[in-house]
Amino acid sequence: MEKESKKINSKPIIGITIGDLNGIGTEVIIKALDNNKILNQVTPVIYGSSKVISYYKKALDNNNFNFNQISKLEDIRHKKVNVLNCWDDMVDINPGEVSANGGKYAFIALEQATRDVTSGHLDAIVTAPINKHNIQSDDFNFPGHTEYLTDIVGKNDSLMFMVSNSLRIGVVTGHIALKDVASSTTTEKIQSKLDLMIKSLKKDFGIVKPKIAVLGLNPHAGEKGLLGSEEEEVIIPLIENYKSKGQIVLGPFPADGFFGAGQHHKFDGVLAMYHDQGLIPFKALTFESGVNFTAGLPIVRTSPDHGTAFAIAGKDQASGNSMRQAIYLAMDIANQRREYQD
Repeated sequence: MEKESKKINSKPIIGITIGDLNGIGTEVIIKALDNNKILNQVTPVIYGSSKVISYYKKALDNNNFNFNQISKLEDIRHKKVNVLNCWDDMVDINPGEVSANGGKYAFIALEQATRDVTSGHLDAIVTAPINKHNIQSDDFNFPGHTEYLTDIVGKNDSLMFMVSNSLRIGVVTGHIALKDVASSTTTEKIQSKLDLMIKSLKKDFGIVKPKIAVLGLNPHAGEKGLLGSEEEEVIIPLIENYKSKGQIVLGPFPADGFFGAGQHHKFDGVLAMYHDQGLIPFKALTFESGVNFTAGLPIVRTSPDHGTAFAIAGKDQASGNSMRQAIYLAMDIANQRREYQD
């Protein structure tokens, strides 16, 4: 596809990967796109298989959801949901079951969408959930989407940035064991994540002077060294350095009191030290409306803030709201980056 086609069509072209075909990915994609309003704002391209889409459309008893079946991007229709067939195989679909096929075809869809977004044919991608075990192969040896995409685009680092209307929270350490968090929470690591957050808030969210809260690593933010030394030795000196450069970076805040008192409403971004410190309050406050955004990459990638949810796959119980919000956030960031560049 020529890049000129995007200039003719002002709506962002959003690639949506199907994820594990036995999870809730396809179901939430259908539910998210089953509204003509979204087609007025984006051109969606589902990377997967029309056979899988048709299977779940029937399982949901949804006769109103229609799509344009294509084999190459040049054939997309901007007022339709497009399904790009990434394979021709007849694939067994077994909702709720973890299978090798689930990982194999999730990667095929992801690989093709990644190729198209990195070559400039898509404005953004939205990834439906994968199973981190069955997708592992010689081509995918990563803890998840974030690490895979960071490697593909040749970056040394990126930021897992959880975003909702009321909260934006990033994490210093992501998919690592809790016992390794303290040794990984170095000055260099925190600084890298802070820099990525500040740049993203400016470039992706249009915030000229971001105000950022940094959480402590230890209970009560260390109690001046009584409960841990990382705050005194690493976090506080780093925060003071940012302040000296005119950045609005405050903390370290004890995580429990910070969220309990609703202080997150006063900040444009919050930097947590480890995965659960950030994601537990985020999901408690924004579940089914939150979005996972990978900040710091030259491409735009978002995903819903839930997993494959095998236990409810194929039962018409999953909400499409987080997927819908992920599509809208991808659209907003793609549009904001256009304005930022201009």
